[in-house]
Amino acid sequence: MGLLAWESCAPFFDFFRGQERERLKHGLRNMTLSGLNILLVALGFSVAWAAAAHWSEENQFGLLHWLRLSRWPHFVFAILLLDFWTYWWHWLNHRVPFFWRFHRTHHSDPRMDVTTANRFHIGEICMSSVIRIGLIMVLGIRLWELVAYEVLLYAVVQFHHANIGLPARLDRLFRCLIPTPAMHKVHHSRVSVETNSNYSSLLSVWDRVFGTFRLREEPHTIEFGLDEFKRPEDQTLTGLLKTPLKREDSPRI
Repeated sequence: MGLLAWESCAPFFDFFRGQERERLKHGLRNMTLSGLNILLVALGFSVAWAAAAHWSEENQFGLLHWLRLSRWPHFVFAILLLDFWTYWWHWLNHRVPFFWRFHRTHHSDPRMDVTTANRFHIGEICMSSVIRIGLIMVLGIRLWELVAYEVLLYAVVQFHHANIGLPARLDRLFRCLIPTPAMHKVHHSRVSVETNSNYSSLLSVWDRVFGTFRLREEPHTIEFGLDEFKRPEDQTLTGLLKTPLKREDSPRI
């Protein structure tokens, strides 16, 4: 709610000036898609994740259990490893054509704001959720560590998608640790080389380590969205669900 209020009082891009009804429709559409994903995870995967974590701990199976770390080092490495995987999963969603067809739902929003953080195709969520079952067991992640990671991730992802701007010095300070709005706006650019940068979700270090960090000197000049999703019907809920079926006009690599 705080980020929504911030966007309302001091938006970085004035997408919805005099169009509050359109802003409401945009937000409801993105959050409806989010609601479908929450139902999928709650009904289809949360129990499986819990079972995987329980089995891993009971059998002391997985990397972090084999290392026999005490409680807090185990937690720190769990967060790092989960976020390391999230970085590479995001990278794969841009580089593997089949995954990109689903991930386009997130990138096709021409007016990115805090609700865009929740705009993912149900197919992408399903694939990542299935993979996570094995990941929990292989890494030896405890359930409370997964929950803690998800809470941290949710907060940071909402923040860097928000239609807000920070003072340059503050943005520079924050992005030493986490992706900031200025950093993530570049990732949602229509320019392919910018879209394929800044994959970090919780910790910004991965982009620096793997050479995918990028900024634009004038972030106000960034245009969001994808060229192949310009029609109004592409932005309806039905259009978003049909995103994987649409032919791509230009490669993203």
